[in-house]
Amino acid sequence: MIATNKEAVGLAYSLEGMLHVKRMTWEAIAQMARRIKPGMHESTAREMGLQVLQELGMERIWHPLLIRFGANTLKTFKQRSDSDPQLNENDLFFIDLGVVWDRHEGDCGATYVVGCDEEMHACAAAAKSLFDQVRDHWKTHQVAGPELYQYAEKQARAMGWMLNLEIKGHRVSDFPHAIYRAGDLGDFADCPQVGLWILEIQIAHPTRPFGAFYEDLLA
Repeated sequence: MIATNKEAVGLAYSLEGMLHVKRMTWEAIAQMARRIKPGMHESTAREMGLQVLQELGMERIWHPLLIRFGANTLKTFKQRSDSDPQLNENDLFFIDLGVVWDRHEGDCGATYVVGCDEEMHACAAAAKSLFDQVRDHWKTHQVAGPELYQYAEKQARAMGWMLNLEIKGHRVSDFPHAIYRAGDLGDFADCPQVGLWILEIQIAHPTRPFGAFYEDLLA
């Protein structure tokens, strides 16, 4: 089943395990999103998110929990948030959660909007819609990583958004996937196999200081 060393897995790996941790990760994100309200600081939201994970019995976190408000939604994973902003009445935020349940790594993320800013709602919806289009392109055409993100950039432009190509997906597996040194999905020269890769989509509004993020397992 494994085509290259970059798609190697450990003895604990199973597709069923990956789908289970995906479901648990989305449940955690949904619970966090329901508890985030205008007036809350980013730091408070992260503390709340960690409490949600404890309540759900997560095994461990494999990458730091990211919750970004407002203009910080333009930041990449490795960039620190600017200050500790409060969520406004008309605002948006995203949650990026990498966590382990039953020795398998989940990594999911989504953008949520509070209030009635139509462009923010459109941006959040566009990130999910673009993810779906790119995933469907992978399923239908069995393309390699570079072509997948070329397609994503073309579709984002057609939709009126700017795709952040510094964010190009990555491996997951049974913990820890990092030992396989697989690099970014967007640089992977083969068609990614089911249950091994995270597709990440981060877009920016063309003129206003906010963006949206969506990621999930290719499965």
